[in-house]
Amino acid sequence: MKKFGLFSLFLILTIFIAACGSSDAKSGKEEKSKVYRVGVDTTYPPFEFKEGNDYKGIDIDLINAVAKNQGFKIELSAMDFGGIIPAMQANQLDVAIAGMSITEDRKKIVDFSTPYFDAGLTVVVKKDNSGIKSVNDLKGKKVAVKKGTTGAKYAQDNAAKLGITVVQFNDSPAMFQEVSNGNAEALIEDYPVISYAIAQKDLGLTIVGDRLNGDQYGIAVLKGQNQDLLKKINKGLEELKKDGTYDQIIKTYLGE
Repeated sequence: MKKFGLFSLFLILTIFIAACGSSDAKSGKEEKSKVYRVGVDTTYPPFEFKEGNDYKGIDIDLINAVAKNQGFKIELSAMDFGGIIPAMQANQLDVAIAGMSITEDRKKIVDFSTPYFDAGLTVVVKKDNSGIKSVNDLKGKKVAVKKGTTGAKYAQDNAAKLGITVVQFNDSPAMFQEVSNGNAEALIEDYPVISYAIAQKDLGLTIVGDRLNGDQYGIAVLKGQNQDLLKKINKGLEELKKDGTYDQIIKTYLGE
């Protein structure tokens, strides 16, 4: 009976250890096979845009390169910029990379990676508009912005001080068109975005004055969540800057 009891105990322990090992292996396998959902705004060249059936741009190439460097899988989900953080809060997205400026308000909701691009806002007018040379000339004017952006926040926060009327749009092309058509006297947009748009196509627009701020872009995860993933993203950004991949991506879209 004693021998049988010892054998039974040994058998139970063996099964328990095997079960634990199986559980750990399964957990590791699930983690490795997990696909992270990444929110992007494809109306934001040169950072994100759609060409045919393909997503392209600095952000697209960068997040793909980071994922490859750090060995995780991603799935891109395109949506309006203003819907990205709410989608993260609704657990529909794990990550956001969308030319998203790092701000104190957003940091209350999301955790950002280390900055990956220096941007900044600028004022844009029609080429033939000689009356507006800086933000100080916007008094009494209608100014177009894109919903949910730092440009929109800047315009709204300073509307009374600048004496402007703010009109909002869901995407950049519609905002550009509003000024090109003369329905608004100016727009406020991220400097690299409008510089690229003007260089790629004659929109009849021109940049005036100095940059309005020193915004930096970051990759975001919901605050307090996916911290291991955020560490991988930061590590990936560091590695890509070291090996020259980051510079090559920027050069592809913005030149030297």
